Amino acid sequence: MEYDARFGPYAQTTTQRAYVLQQLQATYPRLRARATAFALGLYARYVAGEITWADVRRLLDTALG
Repeated sequence: MEYDARFGPYAQTTTQRAYVLQQLQATYPRLRARATAFALGLYARYVAGEITWADVRRLLDTALG
């Protein structure tokens, strides 16, 4: 596995990114409770390594106005 600096040292694999997302949702329950289909799609893309968490936040912020 090649290191990808976009994700940081603890989010290099899909398993690690899924864990990071789980921890974020545990810390901020609104991430899960108020998640729209759009947000859930972004979360899935983050876990898959297609986009970074910064991308997720930027896209959510843009969509929410």
